[in-house]
Amino acid sequence: QVQLVESGGGLVQAGGSLRLSCAASGIIFSINAMGWFRQAPGNKRELVAAISSGGTINYADPVKGRFTISRDNAKNTVYLQMNSLKPEDTSVYYCNAGFYGGSYLVGPSWGQGTQVTVSS
Repeated sequence: QVQLVESGGGLVQAGGSLRLSCAASGIIFSINAMGWFRQAPGNKRELVAAISSGGTINYADPVKGRFTISRDNAKNTVYLQMNSLKPEDTSVYYCNAGFYGGSYLVGPSWGQGTQVTVSS
């Protein structure tokens, strides 16, 4: 059974930083692409950043230059370092175990999400 457990969310002032973690189990982590998504109330879930098993990385335009995705295959964990946070980054952040075929392909498994709130 696939389990994805996010942590690291919280309340931060604009301009601050947070580091999210997602610990995975029940998958062969090293062969999966991993993605971070976010969903604000009333909005659809959107891809924020993705990293393939080979280290190819993609970012959504709103977070380029501010967010960094990385992975540690020895720890079965993917990270999202978020710097220069803005109020519009406020969302619930989810990780996903997916696939990579030129672009990120969403897998069926999601974590429970972690709330990120950025105050102005």
